[in-house]
Amino acid sequence: MLRHLFKLMWNKKGSHTLLIVEILASFLVLFGVMSLIVYNLGNYRQPLGFDYGNVWVVSMDRNGTPDSLAVPMLEQIKTRMRNYPQVASAAWFSFNTPFSMSTMGGGVSSGTAHAKIDHYKTDVDLARTLNVPVVEGRWFDRSDEAPGARTVVINQALKKALFGDEPALGKRIFFSDAGEKPKGNAYYRVVGLVEHFKSFGEFEEPRPGLFSLAKGESRLEAGKLLLRVQPGTDANFEAQLVKDLGAMTDGWATEVSYLENQRRNVRNITLVPVIIFLVVSGFLLINVALGLFGILNVSIAKRRSEIGLRRAVGATGRAISRQFVGEMWVLTTFGLVIGLVFALQFPLMTVFGLAPGVYLTAILIATLAIYAIVTACAYYPSRLAATIPPAAALHEE
Repeated sequence: MLRHLFKLMWNKKGSHTLLIVEILASFLVLFGVMSLIVYNLGNYRQPLGFDYGNVWVVSMDRNGTPDSLAVPMLEQIKTRMRNYPQVASAAWFSFNTPFSMSTMGGGVSSGTAHAKIDHYKTDVDLARTLNVPVVEGRWFDRSDEAPGARTVVINQALKKALFGDEPALGKRIFFSDAGEKPKGNAYYRVVGLVEHFKSFGEFEEPRPGLFSLAKGESRLEAGKLLLRVQPGTDANFEAQLVKDLGAMTDGWATEVSYLENQRRNVRNITLVPVIIFLVVSGFLLINVALGLFGILNVSIAKRRSEIGLRRAVGATGRAISRQFVGEMWVLTTFGLVIGLVFALQFPLMTVFGLAPGVYLTAILIATLAIYAIVTACAYYPSRLAATIPPAAALHEE
């Protein structure tokens, strides 16, 4: 029966070329959409690594203030912020704050392995301000602010890249490009390990990251102030905050933003393309559904005598219905085979650096979705064909 259906539809492939092309296009678009969804959903299921709720970002432009004056001013600003009853905690952070879409890259080496990293400069209060869970070791403390202390905190992705399954605490690493040797006393000691720190949002793939203390000459590199405010703190306090900072700093330009809003903007950057592709895919699938309805209705009208004859010699209504659904499956298979040839190149060549499992899962979902839609569209016309009375069909012939 299956061989007969393939032969029958192959002989009619010329009249169904447009529908086959629509099925192919629908599959490829759906495969792309499913790849995005599977990839982003896999990332979303992994922890963000910090708490963004009730956190404000205070950005300040020093207006050319000399470094010798700016450093003590930053200390005064943080002390003043912590004295407000509305502020639960405060921490300095480099310009690449969470959800800012900014990066500060670099490379680190353990001597035997090298990794590209996202580098974050901060202070001893960040873990408390963003509720960053330390899974091994500790966060920075006052002892790390000593001039001779050279300590870092890394995340799980960097630990895996540099040390594999070995413990990372106490190990020494140094900043370098690939293949470079350490220069002088350039080693830093790992004192803590955090699970994740996905600064680009929930849909970001966990990347190697490293935290270091901004102190000494690098103190001004952490010029963004993160404030964890008490729940319910409103714009009135924000206005007072900006006014007080302006008075303290003799006119430094101050801007306040909210991590919650920045997170929403970053999330939309990921979701909007997915929604657009889903809409395009939906239109293509509607065209496929309409094409299937048209083909089946025309086929049933032309083959009433065949249907009547088959019913007259004992074919059941279910067998008639199954044949028409089978024909649509075969027609769909012609389009999917071509699509699979293209789609399978993605996991084989690891296009865009995604894991093969992402593409294979997307292929499976897209294939099942196409067959499900085809089956749903073919079911009703095929049931109508099964209800044609054999006597009436033969009489018309």
